[in-house]
Amino acid sequence: MEFSVREMTEADRAVWAEMRVALWPGHSREAHANDIGEILRALDACGFIAQTAAGQPAGFAELAIRKYANGCESSPVPFLEGIWIGPQFRRQGAAGRLIAYIEAFVTARGFREIGSDAQIENWVSHAAHARWGFSEIERVVYFRKVL
Repeated sequence: MEFSVREMTEADRAVWAEMRVALWPGHSREAHANDIGEILRALDACGFIAQTAAGQPAGFAELAIRKYANGCESSPVPFLEGIWIGPQFRRQGAAGRLIAYIEAFVTARGFREIGSDAQIENWVSHAAHARWGFSEIERVVYFRKVL
């Protein structure tokens, strides 16, 4: 199947929110709406949508420019904050098209690497990252202390 990719705009808010809910179900729709508004206003973050030839949303990815990303050698560095493909479009190249678009997008802006992460138990994401050309660089356990 062929997919096109473009940067999302204000007009994509509703579908963007639906896809975010699918990727991050632990957050409220209001929280997702607020996050989308922040991304749309930001100079250092953006969202991308993959669509079928008929214009049906197949998935999305979000990118932010971080001051630092574990294992990356440059600073600032683009960071893949999230990527999601609808179940009916998985294993058909939509995620690869998103990643290729993002690579071209950040390369055109002078960046030479992209960071990303995945939960330690999310082996499906680990395998996908490997297919997209990412290299695993380290594993960490984060801690916090409530004060």
